[in-house]
Amino acid sequence: MVIVKIVKLILFDIDGTLMDSGGAGTKALSLAFEELFSIRDAFQDISLAGKTDPQILREGLARHGFDDSNGVVPGFFDAYLKHLSLHIDNRKGHLKPGVREALSALDGRDDCVLGLLTGNIEKGAKIKLDHYGISGCFHIGAYGSDAEDRNVLLPVAVEKLSRDHSLSVDFRDCVVIGDTPRDVECSKPYGARALAVATGPYSREELISAGADVVFDDLSDTQRLLSVLSEGARS
Repeated sequence: MVIVKIVKLILFDIDGTLMDSGGAGTKALSLAFEELFSIRDAFQDISLAGKTDPQILREGLARHGFDDSNGVVPGFFDAYLKHLSLHIDNRKGHLKPGVREALSALDGRDDCVLGLLTGNIEKGAKIKLDHYGISGCFHIGAYGSDAEDRNVLLPVAVEKLSRDHSLSVDFRDCVVIGDTPRDVECSKPYGARALAVATGPYSREELISAGADVVFDDLSDTQRLLSVLSEGARS
């Protein structure tokens, strides 16, 4: 197998970064929990931002006194995907500003590969991205279904790129783009760059304090994004 060096692997978070699903994800989680356990609004006291779907479920189960080792997880996510498919088509959801233009400018370039680093399980991510017509922009992904701990997902993405596409990238040539401190945190152990967007529940100041290398109000300035992404490229 021939390994070819590429310049950058750019990994996007989904919720709060690429899109606002109009509450479809949270609603689907809640309805799935109610379907299995007859408890309404099971996640209302749990902060969801930046967490993986398995982590959210585990916290929900613990909150309501259920054991996460009793075989309920596959059934829960089957129910979740069913409800997500039903509720993703709503009038509240939308792509975040500049996302379509940014992806159009980046997709197909020979100096980078676009991917996902998201807490969504893979099938849930596909439902969301397909609905907004952007799933074809991403050629690799590390998902909540790969690992509950978001902080191990960057190596998962790099390994998949090598295994599935015969492309090698150094962690220092990876860029994680997200809207929460957890998106920033997951890049730091590996020396990757963290670009944050203040399009989710966290302010610019909070994202700066979390250690983001650059913070954008949103992705509407495509040229600035391209300029920032070109910085620090190594030969």
